[in-house]
Amino acid sequence: MKAKLLSNKSVKQIEIIKVRESSSFPYTDDISVEEPLEIRISYSAEGKKESKNISVTMRTPGNDAELAAGFLFTEGIISGREQIKSTYSPQAECSRNSENVVIVELTEGFVPELMKADRNFYTTSSCGVCGKGSIESIRTVSAFHNYTKENTEVSLETLYQLSEKLQSFQNNFSATGGIHASGIFDLEGNLLALREDVGRHNALDKLIGYALSAGLLPLNNKILLLSGRASFELIQKAAMAGISIVAAIGAPSSLAVDLAKEFDITLLGFLRDNRFNIYHSGSHFNIENLV
Repeated sequence: MKAKLLSNKSVKQIEIIKVRESSSFPYTDDISVEEPLEIRISYSAEGKKESKNISVTMRTPGNDAELAAGFLFTEGIISGREQIKSTYSPQAECSRNSENVVIVELTEGFVPELMKADRNFYTTSSCGVCGKGSIESIRTVSAFHNYTKENTEVSLETLYQLSEKLQSFQNNFSATGGIHASGIFDLEGNLLALREDVGRHNALDKLIGYALSAGLLPLNNKILLLSGRASFELIQKAAMAGISIVAAIGAPSSLAVDLAKEFDITLLGFLRDNRFNIYHSGSHFNIENLV
């Protein structure tokens, strides 16, 4: 897999002043672009065309169609790629506003159950959701919660290489130092896909949206690697995509651990520098050569 070229929409250059010890000098710096994306859905209900604004999320421009598809899937509004007819931006006088809106047109005859999305599309860990209620709501909408998981074995050497591989393909992070990434690896440690965004939840939605569009779900025999911490919302999205192994370079939250145990997801944290913590070892998971 080759590294992608930087997108001029995701990185912006600005003039700054660098200070080192007692001296300062002008410098052209790369920063991550952050802009709102409004996600809308369009569908027919009882012979009448309906359009609803679903969410506004702060994201890094790029892969917006994947982000919208992944968001609708992980929130339980759609359950498969066949329910998406097309994805497009509206025609508008202001091209910038048009680029920050994506409309997902659903297939004829499919009416989404928007009541399933009663978690209010939270985008931060300070949303105040009830842990048990949220976990139960995921169980009711996940297409893969009863999916039979395959026995998986991963070597220590493979796990120890993941964080370095992810960082080597994080072009936007290398340029800006201010962006998150989610990557999918096979059990041999080969990077299959990577997405970046200023929002860690958006990076994962983009990745799941890609997998959904490519017909790769469920990702039950793959490893998801998160560039930062593992929050409840990220494990929730992993559960919705049928992911059975999640590794994070940072720490998990307590609710993330609870959710991993509920869905029998192997959860590893602090995966870097030839070490990691096992917060939950899935019943179908084994680490080769681990004493």
